[in-house]
Amino acid sequence: MTYRLHYDLAATAVHDAMPPEASEQPTLVLADVCDDPFGHSIPYGEDDQIIRMVITDHVLAVIMIGDTLKRITVLQISYLG
Repeated sequence: MTYRLHYDLAATAVHDAMPPEASEQPTLVLADVCDDPFGHSIPYGEDDQIIRMVITDHVLAVIMIGDTLKRITVLQISYLG
């Protein structure tokens, strides 16, 4: 089942401020995460199957996987340059 994507307000601001070529990568990867959260993310610290990371050439995003509501929440996004 496909998950819905939800951004924290601070993560939205960072993503919106990135250059277009940098913001495209996480947009595409996060779309893949919505279809297969565990196949397109890696554990963040201890693998609790809830908090995970998505890493691209320009971005590191911390996500939370909510199985009950089928929702992926972007908690933090960092532009790496």
